[in-house]
Amino acid sequence: MVKLYYLFFMISLSQQASAQSAEILTIRKYNNANAGIIIREFAEFLSIPNIAADPTGLQKNAEFIMAIMNNRGIKKVQLLNPSTGGAAPAVYGEVLVPGAKQTLIFYAHYDGQPVNPAQWAKELSPFQPKLFTNALFNAGTNIPFPSDNNYKRDWRIYARGASDDKGGVYAILNAYDAIIKTGLKPGCNLKFFFEGEEEAGSPHLGEILEKYKGLLQSDLWIICDGPVHQTGKKQIAFGVRGDAHLDLTIYASKRPLHSGHYGNWAPNPAMMMAKLLASMKDENGRVTVKGFYDDVIPLSPTEQKALAEVPSVDEQMKNELGISAVETTGMTLSEAINQPSLNINGMQSGNVGKMASNQIPTYATAVIDLRLVLGNDWKRQQQKLVDHIKAQGYYVTDHEPTDQEREKYGKIIKVIAGDEGVNAQRTSMDLPIIQKVTAAIKKTTSDQLVLQPTMGGTLPLFLFEKHLKAKTITVPIANHDNNQHAENENIRIGNLFDGIETMCSLMLIK
Repeated sequence: MVKLYYLFFMISLSQQASAQSAEILTIRKYNNANAGIIIREFAEFLSIPNIAADPTGLQKNAEFIMAIMNNRGIKKVQLLNPSTGGAAPAVYGEVLVPGAKQTLIFYAHYDGQPVNPAQWAKELSPFQPKLFTNALFNAGTNIPFPSDNNYKRDWRIYARGASDDKGGVYAILNAYDAIIKTGLKPGCNLKFFFEGEEEAGSPHLGEILEKYKGLLQSDLWIICDGPVHQTGKKQIAFGVRGDAHLDLTIYASKRPLHSGHYGNWAPNPAMMMAKLLASMKDENGRVTVKGFYDDVIPLSPTEQKALAEVPSVDEQMKNELGISAVETTGMTLSEAINQPSLNINGMQSGNVGKMASNQIPTYATAVIDLRLVLGNDWKRQQQKLVDHIKAQGYYVTDHEPTDQEREKYGKIIKVIAGDEGVNAQRTSMDLPIIQKVTAAIKKTTSDQLVLQPTMGGTLPLFLFEKHLKAKTITVPIANHDNNQHAENENIRIGNLFDGIETMCSLMLIK
């Protein structure tokens, strides 16, 4: 029995190795032999504060990226600034390969979300990278960074930007470094573009793309951002959702009222807001706003087939998140993120907990987040919601109500429609270059490659189409439980090194 088990084990090991190309195995051997150097430089990168609202910190990050690009022999390393100035620059570099027939541009961003150090675990500080034996929620413990190359795949580095998206920047640059130092050669022209304003909504990205249009021509943009599939399998996302926001404020009495003296008589803005929000969705999770789904462009037959083959993680995520039911009846998670959505980001009215009092508050506020799919226009989607609010009998204004408005209208709401929305984007799975990309990544893994028509998050990819008429795909590398945008952000060591291999496979495409 032992011999039989050993035989099966060796066959399985042989099958896994055969799924990966000799070039990728060469890259893997190099990474394993140089893990200590790679991780120590990554930790140095993570120690530079990269909060999107801190120009000084962003400039230091851009300079660090330029330095390691120059050290790797990348050419034409430079900062790309918008004509109007006052923005964090994009960092650019290129490697032109004689005889290459195609050009790929690799994108990631180096800016990060704000941090509240008090919310991080007591042994953590956002810009002091620390190594743990596992995730904190899996009883991981802090250990020193090894002086040798002995890094285990389940270890994690905790720091702001570790996964979103300095991990992406670093995986791309180390992929090129590994190719050169192992004596391999890129199969296509390579360009590198690292943005510094993604977490701020990319307000100057369109201007940069337009200004440097000639420099940024390519056959495909590879976007390295976001997590791999929840199963841990590598995935390619061919589109991203768009995003738009609205701030709502319902007004009632000009001063707070005693709930005993005035309850049942004076309008309660908290109750009004609850009813208004409840009117926007039915019990099956479908948005009831008129026309909300009318302009959605359906998935193609190829995309429908790919979506049907995405492994279900619904039960896994229910267990991880501690929930027993989902909002959208009859849809898997993958199906749900291919539909436009309406979410409540937050609500506020009066006080709760120890600060609660028996009062009727004067106002109630809520923030609505609209996620969009291909076909939706973000301004049009906002207007649909405004029209729905009006249909519920509300007078809509963009300012604090005047006394005259209070006398005239019984239901008053201030609606501030955010002016920095972005539209969704989706690249066809049927493009010839996509077949090359898929085949290349498959050479790095023995697992199923997950092909997602649309990923759940939002990136400004429609700008690449608008200004460059470019095609984009997203190839994420981070672990799905990385806490991006929140406290205790981290990246799993195995994901970082798998990501380097993935980026290598794309750079070797001929």
